[in-house]
Amino acid sequence: MKIFVAKLAFNTTTDDLRAYYEQFGYVESCRVIMDRETGRSKCYGFVEMPNEAEAYKAIVETDEMVFMGNELQVKKSRPQAETPAKPAKQEKPHRPHKPFTNKGQN
Repeated sequence: MKIFVAKLAFNTTTDDLRAYYEQFGYVESCRVIMDRETGRSKCYGFVEMPNEAEAYKAIVETDEMVFMGNELQVKKSRPQAETPAKPAKQEKPHRPHKPFTNKGQN
């Protein structure tokens, strides 16, 4: 099961997150999501645990718990197809450029 973990501290590493969730069972994969432009954490990540009972226990026991100074928000991750898409940016209609005129000037 894939677990979504939000409100991580900026300095939380993937290794920190893995170590925290390994106390509940085997962690298959773990990742803190980083911003491509800044290289800083986006303060959320994902933990994959193959044993559903261990994963549910991890969710229940870590949701709203303080980890590295922050109160986590933890829930079962939704598949990407279920994640609501952001609406596309609407382009402004193109307005033709008005030519400059010297009306009223001699």
